[in-house]
Amino acid sequence: MKSAEKKDSFLRGPKYLQVAERLRKEITDGFWAPGAQLPVERELADTLAVSINTLRRAVSELVDEGIVQRRQGAGTFVSPLPEAARAGAGSPGGRRLVGVLVPSTTYYYPRVVDGIQRVLRDAGVGVVLASSKYDPGIERDEVRAMLDSGVQGLLLVPNLHLLDEPQEYVDGLRSLTVPYVLVERRPPAPAPDDPTSYVATDHPGGVCLGVRHLRSLGHERIGHLGRLRTGTSDAVARGFDEAAALLGADVVEGAVARADVWSAEGIAAYARHCADAGITAVFCHGDRDAAALVVAARRHGLSVPEDLAVEAAGLTVGPAFLPVDQKGRLGTQRLGPDGCRLAITRAAERAGLDVKLTGHSARRGLVSTGRKRGKRAEKLRKQGGWAANSPVFWEYVDEGERWEDTATEGIGL
Repeated sequence: MKSAEKKDSFLRGPKYLQVAERLRKEITDGFWAPGAQLPVERELADTLAVSINTLRRAVSELVDEGIVQRRQGAGTFVSPLPEAARAGAGSPGGRRLVGVLVPSTTYYYPRVVDGIQRVLRDAGVGVVLASSKYDPGIERDEVRAMLDSGVQGLLLVPNLHLLDEPQEYVDGLRSLTVPYVLVERRPPAPAPDDPTSYVATDHPGGVCLGVRHLRSLGHERIGHLGRLRTGTSDAVARGFDEAAALLGADVVEGAVARADVWSAEGIAAYARHCADAGITAVFCHGDRDAAALVVAARRHGLSVPEDLAVEAAGLTVGPAFLPVDQKGRLGTQRLGPDGCRLAITRAAERAGLDVKLTGHSARRGLVSTGRKRGKRAEKLRKQGGWAANSPVFWEYVDEGERWEDTATEGIGL
């Protein structure tokens, strides 16, 4: 098994300085606001496609330069502007900036942020990104930090579902000194003349489409496995109730079940209830719960989708990317490097290949396959989630153009 440092050894030059330069540029361009917290080490290392040790050396360079600060037990933060600089700063270099606040940098939010960045970049506007980590206190601090950094507008995904008086919070946003738009959130109890601008997914409409599809397949007795206290759980639940009434679904007692967090035991009990009550289809709030329900249903002897059809509101973390233990229970984290290597090796064995593939073999193979088929490098980079200046990706491109075959061809990956 290769060490983390060995993982980077095939690259030329001091890689940690390349990483430090990229972070330095992003901070200078306003991508990270003064006072904003950088992502945790593992997340940032994965984004940059480097090892933890390489990232730490890069961050140490920025600490020595005074660009970022390490705070014991809290994380790494962009150094705040001095008072004098803050008073007349506006934005770095006079560039227009928009602040973007999301509750998480995982789940589907990276794609939301990527879309925002593409649109603003084309308009010549920079982005200052911050995450509240589902903490209203951090949210207030991050908004204040972005305003101090000189942003001229805000795109906000506030934690309204965690507040006792969410409408009061929305009303308070009117005191902001810059324009703002809510993203994936709506004023919960707006006055008729509420001026709040928002852009949100039509969750009730999406649920109705899902239930309509199940009804078209002949399912009459349909259930809903939902959540409580998330940013969209109430909208999804309301959409299910309205769709079931509109489309004449038979919602028997216990068919609708919601929880803050579903345990394996809770989902197993729900699967048993579906079998006992004759429920033949379930609409789930999220893909993780849907995947766990499929496992529980099969363990209870139900065939999916013949005995129980399962739909989910959003498939962003499919079961193929979650670890499953020997008892068929889904884990809570994505597959790690060792799990990915094992999955790839088993796929090779089923395909009748003698070689043992590694994670690098597959990723190199995907790039070289794409290049052989005439795909542009930039498109492959975006599909694979590599950073724009990722040395690893460009190394794969250079190597791939020298091979006549690829590690992943013919095994169905």
